[in-house]
Amino acid sequence: MVDDTGIGDPPDGLTAAEIGMWQAFRNGSVYDLRSGDTAVDDPHGGHPWGPERSVRARIVCWLLLDGPPALSGRVSALKLAGVQITDVLDLAGGTVVPYTELKGCRFEKEVLLPEARFTTLRMVDCSIPRLEAARLHTEGDLHLPRCRIHNGMRLTDAHIGTDLLLNQAVVYRDRRARSIMGDGMTVGQDLQAEMLESHGELSLRGAKVGVSLSLRGSRLANPYGRRALNAPQLTVERTLYLTPAGVGNPPQTSGTTPARGTRVQRFECEGGVRLDDGRFGDAVDFGQARFVLQSDQEVSLRRVQTPELRFLSEAPRRGKIVLSGARVVNLMDRASSWPGPGALQMGGFTYENLIPQGSFPLSRRLQWVTAATAEYNPEPYEKLATVLRNGGEDADAREVLLAKQRRRRETLPPAAKLWGYAQDWTVAYGYRPGRAALWMAVLWAVSAVAFSRADHPPLKPGEHPNWNPSLFALDLLLPVINLGQDTYWQLRGGWQWLAACLILSGWILATTVAAGATRLLRRS
Repeated sequence: MVDDTGIGDPPDGLTAAEIGMWQAFRNGSVYDLRSGDTAVDDPHGGHPWGPERSVRARIVCWLLLDGPPALSGRVSALKLAGVQITDVLDLAGGTVVPYTELKGCRFEKEVLLPEARFTTLRMVDCSIPRLEAARLHTEGDLHLPRCRIHNGMRLTDAHIGTDLLLNQAVVYRDRRARSIMGDGMTVGQDLQAEMLESHGELSLRGAKVGVSLSLRGSRLANPYGRRALNAPQLTVERTLYLTPAGVGNPPQTSGTTPARGTRVQRFECEGGVRLDDGRFGDAVDFGQARFVLQSDQEVSLRRVQTPELRFLSEAPRRGKIVLSGARVVNLMDRASSWPGPGALQMGGFTYENLIPQGSFPLSRRLQWVTAATAEYNPEPYEKLATVLRNGGEDADAREVLLAKQRRRRETLPPAAKLWGYAQDWTVAYGYRPGRAALWMAVLWAVSAVAFSRADHPPLKPGEHPNWNPSLFALDLLLPVINLGQDTYWQLRGGWQWLAACLILSGWILATTVAAGATRLLRRS
């Protein structure tokens, strides 16, 4: 189709490459300057691109902000492939209506998009010195897959109408050691940053994601600061994925778990993670994640709220896991995922159901609680016991409460500690009522034999039953119940002390048995 009006003809002073771009814009077609040689066309390689493949940023801005009309029957669009854009591309505050897509392009200087408005912007496999896009607004997608951004990118308070795609992007730090600044950003649907490489701090403070946030297979590293992922008050309507991605051709970055047998790349993070006060509608998934922390760094989930926490990562060798104040419904975990004593904090952590993956015996679960309480704190024990009891594991719940008492005993003064050992050895603090019943049987047998040798004159001659040392001992040992023996006989000297000890022991042991029976009846 030919434009006979002369409106929209290229202005004077354009280079041959710019004239070709101008005409392709009016036609809505792809302007492709690639040579066909993979090494030469690599935008991240060292091969120079000459004037024949270069256009000025000013001309690109002209087309996008105030470009010529489309040819009849066509829709104007900027679609570039293998083009080098010289100078600073400055669209700050501008409104860009044409569809914009750049593939395999090379930017000589930074791209400035603060407060700009786009319908959809796609930059695929491009080399960008820096991307400034604070308060950027797109009605549709912002795609930056496989791009390399050498001095960081800023998306602070940006609004992405549908999806933000950063799959396989490589982003290096800026002068403040931050790779991606997305504080306050809003993404209407998915934020996919799968197999992303971040060299610096990835900051998403107060960001909101309308569906899911996926960092499958990504590698975050920040040797320049304390945190590699800094995302307090993050809101994700569905799931945050810090899980593996399938490595193949093409890589499996579709948001699904790789099929069995697929070679995978795990999520790896060198540096602290901060997800404090986050809200996640479905789950937080740490499946096979690997954290490399320094001693002063943390994976912090303080006050996080989510229906399910899948803590299936590899236990970090250093640093801490912090769950203080977090609230989850289902805790899915492995015994091997949790760090040792002093490296786990769970004060105020609440959960309703435990879903262990693999072998997680009660002894290991008690070690998990112990690791979280460097100083004695009854709360984690009581929470675990409640969850186990609600799940029908009443015997395990009693073992947890017994472990709590034993841990508490270590904080007591010597006299109370000695009494605690006596309670533990005799009746297991009342959590093993069968042991109390056994002690009652032993005391009854021993005292019956002893009383068979005792001098036992009646209190009132002629008004007493026949002497029966077994019934007499049982009458003393059983509180409340009267078998009609102990009130008719008089004991003297050491036998009185034996009777008194037997009565006291009976009250203690019978109370223990009654408490245990009450718990069993309540459970049934």
